[in-house]
Amino acid sequence: MSLEGFIEYKRREFCNDVRCPVQMELNKQKEKSEEYERIRQTCRTDCRYTTWQFHHWLMDKGYLILKTKASEGK
Repeated sequence: MSLEGFIEYKRREFCNDVRCPVQMELNKQKEKSEEYERIRQTCRTDCRYTTWQFHHWLMDKGYLILKTKASEGK
């Protein structure tokens, strides 16, 4: 869901921008291949970056985090 005048975060934009070594290896692999999935497991269980780093990267790049009113109180 895009709002007029805004762009959405693209998958792995942060990882590519900070040149995460795991992401750089993923970029060399065919998506969904056995090796790709093996490397990707690192992202799922042992990310090299913190949520603090990601959050501040988002702010530095001008991203906003939005929440719908309908999800309030959940």
